[in-house]
Amino acid sequence: MLSFTFFHLAKNQNMKIINRNQISLFLLFLFFSIGCKTANESENNSFSVDMLENAHEQFLEPAITHRRFTHSDLQPLIEKHQSSFELRTLGSSIEGRSITALYWGEGQTKVMLWSQMHGNESTATMALFDLFNFLEGSGDEYDELRSTLKNQLSIKFIPMINPDGAEAFKRRNALDIDLNRDAISQISPEAVILKNARDEFEPDFGFNLHDQQIYYNVVNTPKQATISVLAPGYNYERDVNDVRERAMQTIVGMNEILQQMIPGQVGKYDDGFEPRAFGDNIQKWGTSTILIESGGYMGDPEKQYIRKLNFMIILNALHQIATKSYETYTTEQYFSIPDNGIQLMDLILNEVEVEVNGKLYPIDIAIRRRESNAGETYFVNGNIEDVGDMQVYFGFEELDATGHRWVEGKVFEEECENLDAIDEAEALELLKQGYLAVKVKSAKENQLHHLPIMVLHSRETFSSGWMTGASPNFFLEKGGELTHAVVNGYLIDLKNPKDQDLMQRIY
Repeated sequence: MLSFTFFHLAKNQNMKIINRNQISLFLLFLFFSIGCKTANESENNSFSVDMLENAHEQFLEPAITHRRFTHSDLQPLIEKHQSSFELRTLGSSIEGRSITALYWGEGQTKVMLWSQMHGNESTATMALFDLFNFLEGSGDEYDELRSTLKNQLSIKFIPMINPDGAEAFKRRNALDIDLNRDAISQISPEAVILKNARDEFEPDFGFNLHDQQIYYNVVNTPKQATISVLAPGYNYERDVNDVRERAMQTIVGMNEILQQMIPGQVGKYDDGFEPRAFGDNIQKWGTSTILIESGGYMGDPEKQYIRKLNFMIILNALHQIATKSYETYTTEQYFSIPDNGIQLMDLILNEVEVEVNGKLYPIDIAIRRRESNAGETYFVNGNIEDVGDMQVYFGFEELDATGHRWVEGKVFEEECENLDAIDEAEALELLKQGYLAVKVKSAKENQLHHLPIMVLHSRETFSSGWMTGASPNFFLEKGGELTHAVVNGYLIDLKNPKDQDLMQRIY
């Protein structure tokens, strides 16, 4: 079958331990003792959202335009900063790719940022290269900020921890190990490198930079969690000590910026302790650790807007750390950030009638579409995630299909010579006639296309169904007339197809 294109850790002295069950009492005391500090939160951030946005626009790294890039793409960009940063090779991956750190600043407070522990989580990596451009700039309105950061901070950046995973744009390394579950055993050389990097540097603050599924939402709302944040727990009790508290306070300042950019679209990641994870252990080992998870944003499949958000909140956080302005925030404010949910679907069809043993049953059908690699690009595979009562979920797209029946599609009998023999208009006309797929005699294997119809090789068949796990390829019919087609999980209104941006509604 031819595929649819996707456009698209603990210090021993003076430790303050607060069990989570004691937090309410502690926060009540905190309110009476320092409540006046939080009367005007916006004063804690000394520069504006406009300034941060302008900085990103000015220092955006133009060589990175999409989220799929490799070690070889980044190395020249790293090397171009060797006059402003100290570059050190920390070691090599399983497949022999170098892992490089960039050092900048002369201050006493140490900050370490690491990205792309998971090879296909690259949003923050892009933002780091924008930040490198910013830090080596001069002679502009940002000089005072740079001077503050340089004099107060020593920063260690590791932009790509898992270059082998990045090469294949997959989560795990070449040993098929999740590096974020290898902090203790350290089976992988990349895990050894990251642990040694922390131990050698002994950072006061750490930034653990990731991407999360686009289906995360701000719990019980239809809003995507475009950015999720976390001060990871360092024990099962989820206690809050001085180390974790500093991370929480810094996150509050970051959230102020985000709420001006993406109001209501910031979630708090689950803080359940994972004893194998780097973030949890680095918190445990004495580094105030901040997790940033980049999710989805409507109309931003390559995460360029989310890249900007990362740049803005990381720069803001570095300034907070350099000036200790995070101290004006409270853990109460941190815990007030709403939790993440995972309640989003690409498409929800409500009350579709399906026939079983001659009887019609109205069900909701929930569909998600996921990426699969295809060389340097990727394609999308739709899947029916769940059926039944889907009222706890939210769809990027929803249709009230009351009175509509599920109908199986047909394959057009006449074979086409190749993909060029059919265009979008002809594909739409075939859909209206009840044909959900066409066959071509000659086509390259895994050849991508963006036609609004299934394209098969001569001997292929296509799968269809409405049950969980099925491929979402079917029609909706009402009053004997086909009204909608669902092709690989994309909804097409057959009466008004031109009102839609067919096959490109990716989030």
